[in-house]
Amino acid sequence: QVQLVESGGGLVQPGGSLRLSCAASLSTFGLNTMGWYRQAPGKQRELVATITSSHTTIYADSVKDRFAISRDNAKSTVYLHMNSLKPEDTAVYYCNTGTGRLAWGQGTQVIVSS
Repeated sequence: QVQLVESGGGLVQPGGSLRLSCAASLSTFGLNTMGWYRQAPGKQRELVATITSSHTTIYADSVKDRFAISRDNAKSTVYLHMNSLKPEDTAVYYCNTGTGRLAWGQGTQVIVSS
């Protein structure tokens, strides 16, 4: 069974930065578009960034120019570099394929607060 293990979350002040990591036990990792999602309290899960196998990236408008998604296929790991964090970025962050077809991991909590 494929496992997705997210890490790197924490408490950060507004304007701060974090780097999230997601290790995937997926043999075809390099062939898949991967994505980062987030779910804030009381809200639906939303897709914030995707990266294709050829490293083309797409971002939600709410994080464009602040977040950067990257991947290391040799490590089957996808990253989310988050800068200029805002309180509204507070959420549990998850990774999955671009279509969310895999079983969800436990996520990693990001809290942006002063």
